[in-house]
Amino acid sequence: MHKGSWKSRRRGRRNQRQNSWFRQHGSNERCNTGAQQSSQDLGHSTQEAPSTSSSTAGSSVPDLPGYYFDPEKNRYFRLLPGHNDCNPLTKEGIQQKEMERKRLQLLEEEDKQKKKIARMGFNASSLLQKSKLGFLNNTSYCRLAHELRVSCMQRKKVQIHSSDPSALANDRFNLILADTNSDRLFTVNDVRVGGSKYGIISLRGLKIPTLRVHMHENLYFTNRKVNSVCWASLNHLDSHVLLCLLGIAETPGCATLLPASLFVNSHPGDRPGMLCSFRIPGAWSCAWSLNVQANNSFSTGLSRWVLVTNVVTGHRLSFGTSSDVLAQQFAVMAPLLFNGCRSGEIFAIDLRCRNQGKGCKATRLFHDSAVTSVHILREEQCLMASDMAGTIKLWDLRTAKCIRQYEGHVNEYAHLPLHVHEEEGIVVAVGQDCYTRIWSLHDAQLLRTIPSPHPTSRTNIPSVAFSSRLGGSQGASGLLMAVQQDLYCFSYS
Repeated sequence: MHKGSWKSRRRGRRNQRQNSWFRQHGSNERCNTGAQQSSQDLGHSTQEAPSTSSSTAGSSVPDLPGYYFDPEKNRYFRLLPGHNDCNPLTKEGIQQKEMERKRLQLLEEEDKQKKKIARMGFNASSLLQKSKLGFLNNTSYCRLAHELRVSCMQRKKVQIHSSDPSALANDRFNLILADTNSDRLFTVNDVRVGGSKYGIISLRGLKIPTLRVHMHENLYFTNRKVNSVCWASLNHLDSHVLLCLLGIAETPGCATLLPASLFVNSHPGDRPGMLCSFRIPGAWSCAWSLNVQANNSFSTGLSRWVLVTNVVTGHRLSFGTSSDVLAQQFAVMAPLLFNGCRSGEIFAIDLRCRNQGKGCKATRLFHDSAVTSVHILREEQCLMASDMAGTIKLWDLRTAKCIRQYEGHVNEYAHLPLHVHEEEGIVVAVGQDCYTRIWSLHDAQLLRTIPSPHPTSRTNIPSVAFSSRLGGSQGASGLLMAVQQDLYCFSYS
Protein backbone atom coordinates (compact mmCIF):
# COMPACT_ATOMS: atom_id res chain seq x y z
CA MET A 1 0.00 0.00 0.00
CA HIS A 2 2.81 2.40 0.83
CA LYS A 3 4.54 1.71 -2.50
CA GLY A 4 1.33 2.19 -4.49
CA SER A 5 0.49 5.48 -2.78
CA TRP A 6 4.05 6.78 -3.48
CA LYS A 7 3.60 6.00 -7.20
CA SER A 8 0.21 7.72 -7.29
CA ARG A 9 1.65 10.87 -5.62
CA ARG A 10 4.54 10.91 -8.14
CA ARG A 11 2.11 10.52 -11.04
CA GLY A 12 -0.02 13.34 -9.65
CA ARG A 13 2.95 15.71 -9.42
CA ARG A 14 3.94 14.92 -13.03
CA ASN A 15 0.40 15.57 -14.30
CA GLN A 16 0.30 18.80 -12.29
CA ARG A 17 3.53 20.03 -13.96
CA GLN A 18 2.19 19.16 -17.43
CA ASN A 19 -1.14 20.90 -16.78
CA SER A 20 0.64 24.01 -15.50
CA TRP A 21 2.82 24.05 -18.63
CA PHE A 22 -0.24 23.79 -20.89
CA ARG A 23 -1.99 26.61 -18.96
CA GLN A 24 1.11 28.80 -19.22
CA HIS A 25 1.52 28.00 -22.92
CA GLY A 26 -2.14 28.78 -23.60
CA SER A 27 -1.88 32.14 -21.85
CA ASN A 28 1.23 32.98 -23.83
CA GLU A 29 -0.55 32.09 -27.06
CA ARG A 30 -3.49 34.32 -26.10
CA CYS A 31 -1.10 37.16 -25.35
CA ASN A 32 0.68 36.68 -28.66
CA THR A 33 -2.63 36.58 -30.51
CA GLY A 34 -3.79 39.74 -28.80
CA ALA A 35 -0.53 41.50 -29.60
CA GLN A 36 -0.82 40.50 -33.23
CA GLN A 37 -4.41 41.72 -33.44
CA SER A 38 -3.45 45.06 -31.94
CA SER A 39 -0.60 45.44 -34.40
CA GLN A 40 -2.96 44.62 -37.27
CA ASP A 41 -5.38 47.32 -36.08
CA LEU A 42 -2.56 49.85 -36.24
CA GLY A 43 -2.30 49.52 -40.00
CA HIS A 44 -1.34 46.04 -41.21
CA SER A 45 -3.02 44.52 -44.25
CA THR A 46 -5.89 42.15 -43.56
CA GLN A 47 -4.65 39.76 -46.27
CA GLU A 48 -1.28 39.28 -44.56
CA ALA A 49 -2.72 38.75 -41.10
CA PRO A 50 -3.63 35.02 -41.36
CA SER A 51 -0.27 34.01 -42.75
CA THR A 52 1.61 36.06 -40.12
CA SER A 53 -0.32 34.68 -37.18
CA SER A 54 -0.11 31.08 -38.36
CA SER A 55 3.61 31.27 -39.05
CA THR A 56 4.23 32.86 -35.64
CA ALA A 57 2.20 30.21 -33.87
CA GLY A 58 3.81 27.38 -35.82
CA SER A 59 7.32 28.63 -35.07
CA SER A 60 6.74 29.26 -31.32
CA VAL A 61 5.13 25.98 -30.29
CA PRO A 62 7.49 23.15 -29.36
CA ASP A 63 7.26 19.77 -31.03
CA LEU A 64 5.95 17.27 -28.49
CA PRO A 65 6.48 13.57 -29.27
CA GLY A 66 3.15 11.85 -29.78
CA TYR A 67 1.19 15.10 -30.19
CA TYR A 68 0.11 17.24 -33.13
CA PHE A 69 -0.43 21.01 -32.83
CA ASP A 70 -3.33 22.39 -34.86
CA PRO A 71 -2.65 26.10 -35.59
CA GLU A 72 -6.32 26.75 -36.42
CA LYS A 73 -7.68 25.41 -33.13
CA ASN A 74 -4.54 26.48 -31.21
CA ARG A 75 -4.24 23.27 -29.24
CA TYR A 76 -2.50 19.88 -29.19
CA PHE A 77 -4.04 16.60 -30.29
CA ARG A 78 -2.75 13.18 -29.42
CA LEU A 79 -1.41 10.94 -32.20
CA LEU A 80 -1.77 7.17 -32.21
CA PRO A 81 -0.06 4.61 -34.50
CA GLY A 82 -1.31 4.66 -38.08
CA HIS A 83 -2.37 1.00 -38.00
CA ASN A 84 -5.03 1.78 -35.41
CA ASP A 85 -8.29 1.87 -37.39
CA CYS A 86 -10.17 3.54 -34.55
CA ASN A 87 -7.89 6.60 -34.60
CA PRO A 88 -8.87 9.15 -37.27
CA LEU A 89 -5.83 11.36 -36.57
CA THR A 90 -2.49 9.99 -37.80
CA LYS A 91 0.64 11.57 -39.21
CA GLU A 92 0.00 10.02 -42.62
CA GLY A 93 -3.55 11.33 -42.65
CA ILE A 94 -2.42 14.83 -41.64
CA GLN A 95 0.22 14.91 -44.40
CA GLN A 96 -2.25 13.65 -46.99
CA LYS A 97 -4.81 16.27 -45.94
CA GLU A 98 -2.22 19.04 -46.22
CA MET A 99 -1.05 17.84 -49.65
CA GLU A 100 -4.64 17.73 -50.90
CA ARG A 101 -5.28 21.26 -49.60
CA LYS A 102 -2.22 22.60 -51.45
CA ARG A 103 -3.20 20.77 -54.64
CA LEU A 104 -6.71 22.21 -54.66
CA GLN A 105 -5.36 25.67 -53.92
CA LEU A 106 -2.88 25.47 -56.80
CA LEU A 107 -5.58 24.17 -59.17
CA GLU A 108 -7.81 27.09 -58.22
CA GLU A 109 -4.98 29.57 -58.81
CA GLU A 110 -4.26 28.07 -62.24
CA ASP A 111 -7.90 28.30 -63.27
CA LYS A 112 -8.13 31.95 -62.21
CA GLN A 113 -4.77 33.10 -63.56
CA LYS A 114 -4.91 32.57 -67.32
CA LYS A 115 -1.68 34.43 -68.10
CA LYS A 116 1.41 33.45 -66.14
CA ILE A 117 4.92 34.85 -66.31
CA ALA A 118 7.77 32.36 -66.19
CA ARG A 119 10.45 35.05 -65.88
CA MET A 120 10.15 38.46 -64.27
CA GLY A 121 10.08 41.24 -66.84
CA PHE A 122 9.37 38.97 -69.81
CA ASN A 123 6.01 38.95 -71.56
CA ALA A 124 4.92 38.83 -75.19
CA SER A 125 5.22 42.58 -75.79
CA SER A 126 8.59 42.96 -74.04
CA LEU A 127 10.07 39.99 -75.92
CA LEU A 128 8.95 41.42 -79.25
CA GLN A 129 10.29 44.86 -78.39
CA LYS A 130 13.68 43.54 -77.25
CA SER A 131 13.94 41.45 -80.39
CA LYS A 132 13.26 44.47 -82.63
CA LEU A 133 15.83 46.55 -80.75
CA GLY A 134 18.46 43.85 -81.23
CA PHE A 135 18.86 42.89 -77.57
CA LEU A 136 17.89 39.27 -78.34
CA ASN A 137 19.19 37.11 -81.15
CA ASN A 138 16.92 34.71 -83.01
CA THR A 139 17.88 31.69 -80.85
CA SER A 140 17.25 33.47 -77.55
CA TYR A 141 13.99 34.96 -78.80
CA CYS A 142 12.62 31.55 -79.88
CA ARG A 143 13.67 29.97 -76.58
CA LEU A 144 12.11 32.68 -74.40
CA ALA A 145 8.96 32.75 -76.53
CA HIS A 146 8.59 29.01 -76.10
CA GLU A 147 9.03 29.33 -72.32
CA LEU A 148 6.30 31.97 -72.31
CA ARG A 149 3.96 29.62 -74.16
CA VAL A 150 4.72 26.80 -71.73
CA SER A 151 3.83 29.03 -68.77
CA CYS A 152 0.45 29.83 -70.37
CA MET A 153 -0.67 26.26 -71.19
CA GLN A 154 -4.27 25.54 -70.23
CA ARG A 155 -5.72 22.19 -69.18
CA LYS A 156 -8.41 20.53 -71.27
CA LYS A 157 -9.76 17.00 -71.14
CA VAL A 158 -9.25 14.80 -74.22
CA GLN A 159 -12.11 12.65 -75.51
CA ILE A 160 -10.97 9.07 -76.12
CA HIS A 161 -12.94 6.94 -78.56
CA SER A 162 -12.60 3.17 -78.53
CA SER A 163 -14.37 0.06 -79.70
CA ASP A 164 -14.86 -0.89 -76.04
CA PRO A 165 -16.03 2.23 -74.11
CA SER A 166 -16.58 0.24 -70.90
CA ALA A 167 -12.87 -0.64 -70.78
CA LEU A 168 -11.91 3.05 -70.91
CA ALA A 169 -13.95 3.71 -67.80
CA ASN A 170 -12.36 0.87 -65.83
CA ASP A 171 -8.77 0.50 -67.05
CA ARG A 172 -6.28 2.85 -65.43
CA PHE A 173 -3.36 4.39 -67.34
CA ASN A 174 0.01 3.08 -66.17
CA LEU A 175 2.24 4.83 -68.70
CA ILE A 176 2.18 6.58 -72.07
CA LEU A 177 5.09 6.83 -74.50
CA ALA A 178 5.10 9.05 -77.59
CA ASP A 179 6.93 8.01 -80.77
CA THR A 180 9.59 10.09 -82.52
CA ASN A 181 7.17 12.16 -84.61
CA SER A 182 4.60 12.49 -81.78
CA ASP A 183 1.94 10.89 -83.98
CA ARG A 184 1.17 7.96 -81.68
CA LEU A 185 1.08 7.09 -78.01
CA PHE A 186 1.84 3.60 -76.79
CA THR A 187 -0.18 2.95 -73.64
CA VAL A 188 -0.02 0.38 -70.87
CA ASN A 189 -3.23 0.12 -68.88
CA ASP A 190 -3.79 -1.75 -65.63
CA VAL A 191 -6.87 -3.96 -65.88
CA ARG A 192 -9.15 -4.13 -62.86
CA VAL A 193 -9.20 -7.95 -62.81
CA GLY A 194 -5.39 -7.99 -62.79
CA GLY A 195 -2.69 -7.74 -65.42
CA SER A 196 -1.94 -5.21 -68.13
CA LYS A 197 -3.36 -4.29 -71.51
CA TYR A 198 -1.57 -2.54 -74.38
CA GLY A 199 -2.86 -0.05 -76.91
CA ILE A 200 -1.86 2.71 -79.33
CA ILE A 201 -3.57 6.10 -79.38
CA SER A 202 -3.52 7.92 -82.71
CA LEU A 203 -2.98 11.66 -82.20
CA ARG A 204 -4.07 12.69 -85.69
CA GLY A 205 -7.36 14.07 -84.39
CA LEU A 206 -5.80 16.05 -81.56
CA LYS A 207 -6.71 19.52 -82.80
CA ILE A 208 -7.97 22.61 -81.04
CA PRO A 209 -10.75 23.21 -80.02
CA THR A 210 -12.01 19.61 -80.36
CA LEU A 211 -9.51 17.33 -78.67
CA ARG A 212 -10.46 13.83 -79.81
CA VAL A 213 -8.28 10.76 -80.18
CA HIS A 214 -8.89 7.10 -80.97
CA MET A 215 -7.60 4.16 -78.96
CA HIS A 216 -6.54 1.13 -81.01
CA GLU A 217 -6.46 -2.01 -78.91
CA ASN A 218 -5.46 -5.61 -79.43
CA LEU A 219 -6.45 -8.82 -77.74
CA TYR A 220 -2.83 -9.39 -76.67
CA PHE A 221 -2.99 -9.58 -72.89
CA THR A 222 -0.43 -10.38 -70.24
CA ASN A 223 -0.50 -10.85 -66.50
CA ARG A 224 3.11 -9.79 -66.17
CA LYS A 225 4.38 -6.40 -65.08
CA VAL A 226 6.06 -4.13 -67.63
CA ASN A 227 9.44 -3.05 -66.27
CA SER A 228 10.56 -0.95 -69.24
CA VAL A 229 9.36 0.04 -72.71
CA CYS A 230 10.76 1.92 -75.72
CA TRP A 231 10.03 2.36 -79.42
CA ALA A 232 12.10 0.21 -81.83
CA SER A 233 12.95 0.94 -85.47
CA LEU A 234 13.29 -2.47 -87.10
CA ASN A 235 11.50 -2.22 -90.46
CA HIS A 236 11.18 1.57 -90.43
CA LEU A 237 11.13 4.37 -87.86
CA ASP A 238 9.19 3.26 -84.77
CA SER A 239 7.86 0.11 -86.44
CA HIS A 240 7.90 -1.93 -83.20
CA VAL A 241 7.61 -1.52 -79.44
CA LEU A 242 10.20 -3.16 -77.19
CA LEU A 243 8.84 -4.42 -73.87
CA CYS A 244 10.68 -5.87 -70.86
CA LEU A 245 8.28 -8.17 -69.03
CA LEU A 246 8.79 -9.42 -65.50
CA GLY A 247 8.69 -13.17 -64.92
CA ILE A 248 5.92 -14.70 -62.86
CA ALA A 249 5.71 -18.15 -61.23
CA GLU A 250 7.29 -20.66 -63.63
CA THR A 251 7.22 -18.27 -66.60
CA PRO A 252 10.59 -16.49 -66.98
CA GLY A 253 10.94 -12.85 -67.88
CA CYS A 254 11.46 -11.87 -71.50
CA ALA A 255 12.04 -8.99 -73.89
CA THR A 256 9.28 -8.76 -76.51
CA LEU A 257 9.24 -6.94 -79.85
CA LEU A 258 5.63 -6.00 -80.50
CA PRO A 259 4.80 -4.77 -84.05
CA ALA A 260 2.85 -1.53 -84.02
CA SER A 261 0.90 -2.82 -87.04
CA LEU A 262 -0.90 -5.24 -84.71
CA PHE A 263 -2.78 -2.22 -83.36
CA VAL A 264 -3.00 0.26 -86.24
CA ASN A 265 -1.50 0.20 -89.73
CA SER A 266 -0.22 3.75 -90.08
CA HIS A 267 2.69 3.05 -92.47
CA PRO A 268 1.90 2.54 -96.20
CA GLY A 269 2.63 -0.98 -97.39
CA ASP A 270 3.31 -2.27 -93.90
CA ARG A 271 2.02 -5.77 -93.22
CA PRO A 272 1.04 -7.05 -89.80
CA GLY A 273 4.16 -8.49 -88.21
CA MET A 274 4.70 -11.36 -85.82
CA LEU A 275 5.45 -11.19 -82.13
CA CYS A 276 9.11 -11.83 -81.33
CA SER A 277 10.30 -12.71 -77.81
CA PHE A 278 13.76 -13.19 -76.31
CA ARG A 279 14.26 -15.05 -73.07
CA ILE A 280 15.95 -12.44 -70.89
CA PRO A 281 14.96 -12.88 -67.22
CA GLY A 282 14.98 -10.00 -64.77
CA ALA A 283 15.48 -7.04 -67.14
CA TRP A 284 15.23 -3.63 -65.44
CA SER A 285 15.67 -1.42 -68.52
CA CYS A 286 15.90 -1.53 -72.30
CA ALA A 287 17.03 0.66 -75.20
CA TRP A 288 16.96 0.39 -78.99
CA SER A 289 20.08 1.22 -81.02
CA LEU A 290 20.09 3.72 -83.90
CA ASN A 291 23.87 3.43 -84.22
CA VAL A 292 25.14 1.89 -87.47
CA GLN A 293 27.72 -0.16 -85.55
CA ALA A 294 24.95 -1.82 -83.55
CA ASN A 295 22.29 -2.00 -86.25
CA ASN A 296 19.06 -3.93 -85.53
CA SER A 297 20.13 -4.39 -81.91
CA PHE A 298 18.72 -3.62 -78.50
CA SER A 299 20.16 -3.65 -75.00
CA THR A 300 18.71 -4.80 -71.71
CA GLY A 301 19.95 -3.90 -68.25
CA LEU A 302 19.89 -6.75 -65.74
CA SER A 303 21.23 -7.37 -62.27
CA ARG A 304 25.03 -6.98 -62.71
CA TRP A 305 24.80 -7.59 -66.47
CA VAL A 306 24.21 -5.69 -69.69
CA LEU A 307 23.08 -7.68 -72.74
CA VAL A 308 23.23 -6.38 -76.32
CA THR A 309 21.16 -8.57 -78.68
CA ASN A 310 21.00 -8.50 -82.47
CA VAL A 311 17.41 -9.16 -83.53
CA VAL A 312 18.25 -10.49 -87.01
CA THR A 313 21.22 -12.78 -86.25
CA GLY A 314 20.48 -13.53 -82.60
CA HIS A 315 24.11 -12.73 -81.69
CA ARG A 316 24.46 -11.50 -78.10
CA LEU A 317 27.15 -9.55 -76.23
CA SER A 318 27.28 -9.54 -72.43
CA PHE A 319 29.05 -6.99 -70.23
CA GLY A 320 29.52 -7.38 -66.49
CA THR A 321 28.63 -4.58 -64.05
CA SER A 322 28.75 -4.17 -60.29
CA SER A 323 25.11 -3.13 -59.79
CA ASP A 324 21.61 -3.31 -61.26
CA VAL A 325 21.24 -1.32 -64.50
CA LEU A 326 18.07 0.80 -64.24
CA ALA A 327 18.45 3.13 -67.25
CA GLN A 328 20.05 2.90 -70.71
CA GLN A 329 20.47 4.85 -73.95
CA PHE A 330 22.58 4.36 -77.09
CA ALA A 331 24.60 7.18 -78.59
CA VAL A 332 23.99 7.76 -82.30
CA MET A 333 27.31 9.14 -83.54
CA ALA A 334 29.71 7.37 -81.15
CA PRO A 335 29.56 3.57 -80.61
CA LEU A 336 28.69 3.97 -76.91
CA LEU A 337 25.95 2.62 -74.65
CA PHE A 338 25.29 4.71 -71.54
CA ASN A 339 24.00 2.97 -68.41
CA GLY A 340 22.65 4.22 -65.07
CA CYS A 341 22.96 1.90 -62.06
CA ARG A 342 21.32 1.41 -58.71
CA SER A 343 24.64 2.23 -57.05
CA GLY A 344 24.53 5.75 -58.53
CA GLU A 345 27.20 5.09 -61.16
CA ILE A 346 26.76 6.15 -64.79
CA PHE A 347 29.12 4.54 -67.26
CA ALA A 348 29.46 4.13 -71.02
CA ILE A 349 30.28 0.84 -72.75
CA ASP A 350 32.36 0.96 -75.92
CA LEU A 351 30.61 -1.45 -78.27
CA ARG A 352 33.85 -2.02 -80.18
CA CYS A 353 35.55 -3.40 -77.07
CA ARG A 354 36.29 -7.12 -77.34
CA ASN A 355 36.91 -7.41 -73.63
CA GLN A 356 33.44 -7.84 -72.19
CA GLY A 357 34.56 -7.35 -68.59
CA LYS A 358 34.73 -4.20 -66.50
CA GLY A 359 37.56 -2.79 -68.61
CA CYS A 360 35.13 -1.76 -71.36
CA LYS A 361 33.88 1.30 -69.44
CA ALA A 362 34.70 4.47 -71.38
CA THR A 363 33.13 7.18 -69.17
CA ARG A 364 32.22 7.13 -65.48
CA LEU A 365 30.00 9.57 -63.57
CA PHE A 366 28.56 9.27 -60.08
CA HIS A 367 25.31 10.21 -58.35
CA ASP A 368 24.54 9.84 -54.64
CA SER A 369 21.47 7.68 -55.27
CA ALA A 370 20.11 5.13 -57.73
CA VAL A 371 19.96 6.53 -61.28
CA THR A 372 16.51 6.16 -62.84
CA SER A 373 16.93 7.95 -66.19
CA VAL A 374 19.72 8.97 -68.58
CA HIS A 375 19.40 11.15 -71.68
CA ILE A 376 22.13 12.06 -74.16
CA LEU A 377 21.87 15.51 -75.71
CA ARG A 378 21.95 15.95 -79.47
CA GLU A 379 25.64 16.89 -79.85
CA GLU A 380 26.56 13.98 -77.53
CA GLN A 381 28.78 16.22 -75.43
CA CYS A 382 26.39 16.39 -72.45
CA LEU A 383 24.25 13.89 -70.57
CA MET A 384 21.32 14.51 -68.26
CA ALA A 385 20.46 12.07 -65.46
CA SER A 386 17.96 11.84 -62.59
CA ASP A 387 18.08 9.65 -59.49
CA MET A 388 15.88 8.40 -56.65
CA ALA A 389 16.91 11.29 -54.40
CA GLY A 390 15.16 13.77 -56.70
CA THR A 391 18.44 15.11 -58.14
CA ILE A 392 18.58 16.10 -61.82
CA LYS A 393 22.04 16.93 -63.17
CA LEU A 394 23.48 17.96 -66.52
CA TRP A 395 26.94 16.45 -67.05
CA ASP A 396 29.72 17.48 -69.41
CA LEU A 397 31.02 14.21 -70.88
CA ARG A 398 34.33 15.78 -71.92
CA THR A 399 35.30 16.89 -68.40
CA ALA A 400 33.10 14.44 -66.43
CA LYS A 401 31.80 17.35 -64.32
CA CYS A 402 28.29 18.52 -63.41
CA ILE A 403 27.61 21.86 -65.10
CA ARG A 404 23.98 22.39 -64.06
CA GLN A 405 21.49 21.08 -61.49
CA TYR A 406 17.69 21.32 -61.68
CA GLU A 407 16.03 21.88 -58.31
CA GLY A 408 12.52 20.96 -57.15
CA HIS A 409 12.09 17.38 -58.35
CA VAL A 410 10.62 15.04 -55.69
CA ASN A 411 11.54 11.36 -55.58
CA GLU A 412 12.22 8.95 -52.74
CA TYR A 413 12.28 5.47 -54.23
CA ALA A 414 10.28 5.39 -57.50
CA HIS A 415 11.60 4.60 -60.99
CA LEU A 416 10.52 7.86 -62.66
CA PRO A 417 11.38 8.94 -66.24
CA LEU A 418 12.94 12.21 -67.37
CA HIS A 419 11.84 14.00 -70.56
CA VAL A 420 14.34 16.29 -72.31
CA HIS A 421 13.27 18.34 -75.34
CA GLU A 422 16.16 20.24 -76.87
CA GLU A 423 14.15 21.77 -79.71
CA GLU A 424 11.82 23.48 -77.24
CA GLY A 425 14.60 23.96 -74.66
CA ILE A 426 12.71 22.44 -71.70
CA VAL A 427 13.00 19.55 -69.24
CA VAL A 428 9.88 17.80 -67.92
CA ALA A 429 9.65 15.42 -64.94
CA VAL A 430 6.80 14.11 -62.79
CA GLY A 431 7.65 13.76 -59.11
CA GLN A 432 6.50 11.25 -56.59
CA ASP A 433 4.27 13.99 -55.17
CA CYS A 434 2.30 13.86 -58.47
CA TYR A 435 3.41 17.37 -59.51
CA THR A 436 4.68 17.90 -63.07
CA ARG A 437 7.58 20.36 -63.17
CA ILE A 438 8.99 22.07 -66.25
CA TRP A 439 12.47 23.63 -66.24
CA SER A 440 14.43 25.65 -68.75
CA LEU A 441 17.17 23.51 -70.25
CA HIS A 442 19.30 26.61 -70.76
CA ASP A 443 19.62 27.88 -67.17
CA ALA A 444 17.69 25.32 -65.02
CA GLN A 445 15.01 27.82 -63.96
CA LEU A 446 11.74 26.26 -62.86
CA LEU A 447 9.16 27.55 -65.33
CA ARG A 448 6.00 25.89 -64.10
CA THR A 449 4.61 23.43 -61.55
CA ILE A 450 1.43 21.62 -62.63
CA PRO A 451 -0.66 19.77 -60.01
CA SER A 452 -2.43 16.53 -60.81
CA PRO A 453 -6.14 16.88 -61.70
CA HIS A 454 -6.82 13.90 -59.41
CA PRO A 455 -6.03 13.51 -55.68
CA THR A 456 -2.37 12.76 -55.04
CA SER A 457 -1.41 9.15 -54.41
CA ARG A 458 1.75 7.12 -54.76
CA THR A 459 -0.17 4.71 -57.01
CA ASN A 460 -1.61 7.45 -59.27
CA ILE A 461 1.53 9.24 -60.46
CA PRO A 462 0.73 10.88 -63.83
CA SER A 463 2.51 9.84 -67.01
CA VAL A 464 3.27 12.66 -69.47
CA ALA A 465 4.43 13.29 -73.04
CA PHE A 466 5.45 16.68 -74.43
CA SER A 467 5.88 17.94 -77.98
CA SER A 468 5.41 21.11 -80.01
CA ARG A 469 3.61 19.10 -82.72
CA LEU A 470 1.34 16.54 -81.10
CA GLY A 471 -0.35 14.69 -83.94
CA GLY A 472 1.80 16.27 -86.64
CA SER A 473 2.38 19.80 -87.89
CA GLN A 474 -1.34 20.65 -87.79
CA GLY A 475 -1.86 19.16 -84.34
CA ALA A 476 -1.95 20.73 -80.90
CA SER A 477 1.24 21.77 -79.14
CA GLY A 478 1.78 21.17 -75.47
CA LEU A 479 1.74 18.50 -72.79
CA LEU A 480 -0.28 15.28 -72.60
CA MET A 481 -0.99 13.92 -69.12
CA ALA A 482 -2.51 10.49 -68.41
CA VAL A 483 -3.75 9.89 -64.87
CA GLN A 484 -6.16 7.18 -63.75
CA GLN A 485 -8.72 6.76 -66.60
CA ASP A 486 -8.39 10.27 -68.03
CA LEU A 487 -6.18 11.95 -70.61
CA TYR A 488 -5.57 15.71 -70.43
CA CYS A 489 -3.97 18.10 -72.92
CA PHE A 490 -2.21 21.26 -71.72
CA SER A 491 -2.25 23.11 -75.02
CA TYR A 492 -0.70 26.42 -75.98
CA SER A 493 -3.11 29.33 -75.81
